Amino acid sequence: MAAVDSFQLLYREIARSCSCYVETLALVGACYTASKAVIFMRDCYSLIRLHFIPRLVCHRDLSQQYGQWAVIYGASEEIAKAYAEELARNGISVILITDDISNVADTAKAISDTHGVETIWIEADFSQGASACKPIKNAIVGKDIGFIVNSLDVSLDSSQDFTDLSESVLWDTINRNIVAATLVTRLALPSMVERGKGAVVNISAGRCMRPTPRKAALSASTAFLDNFSRSLHYEYGNRGVFVQSLLPFRVATQRSEDYDSAGWLVPSPQVYASHALSTLGVSHRTTGYWPHTIQFGLVHCIPEWVWILGSRVFTRAT
Repeated sequence: MAAVDSFQLLYREIARSCSCYVETLALVGACYTASKAVIFMRDCYSLIRLHFIPRLVCHRDLSQQYGQWAVIYGASEEIAKAYAEELARNGISVILITDDISNVADTAKAISDTHGVETIWIEADFSQGASACKPIKNAIVGKDIGFIVNSLDVSLDSSQDFTDLSESVLWDTINRNIVAATLVTRLALPSMVERGKGAVVNISAGRCMRPTPRKAALSASTAFLDNFSRSLHYEYGNRGVFVQSLLPFRVATQRSEDYDSAGWLVPSPQVYASHALSTLGVSHRTTGYWPHTIQFGLVHCIPEWVWILGSRVFTRAT
């Protein structure tokens, strides 16, 4: 009986001496929970402010705000085509640049006929070096260029070991994703800076924002376009030029199996472009589409080793 009394006494003494620590831990836990709640509410507010409020406000005059013409490189890509059509719907004339003119001639005619804007299409193969710049220079001279849109070439998105890629594929990846975006921006940007208005939009890929096995070249191109955009923002943002990095996740294309069943998680290019354009002037770095923004947040919550493991399993399966 004495032993039991002694244990109860010992327990009371320990509880009394640890009560201050328990209160401290409870306070720390409450502060942590409160901070997480504040972050969650902030993220919800940011999501609404970026993706929903701009779509509810009155129609913007994009030509007055940025300029009358848009230069779009990678115009054969589905997202770039949809973005060009969305700009044309807002009264913006477009210059479509691609390395294969047969892919955009019909698109340019359809845009012109449907929306009543001027369209110009240019064939520029940047694997040929600086000679690709000449037709672009001739096309933009004297025009009120308000938009520069560069799109990642997703036709180069193949799951292969780096050493299995041919030299020609690597040259295409560098020229059509990095060299082209850099030179097209360099050609059209000076007139924007001179007028003190304009927008540069670089479209890459959210799924390649973290190191991705068997997609090393494409992942590196994505990182380049993203950092290129962010650097230009800090360099020219205070001079009237709005620079945006778009990081979309999966978008249904006519080449993909899910085009006919495009939904809210995998939108059609037209739906994505409409949402993405509404974020222009609001965010310098975004996925452009609210379900993709949620995906982007989840990806960054995943430890890198888990991401790498999942990427390896997925790329091996494809």
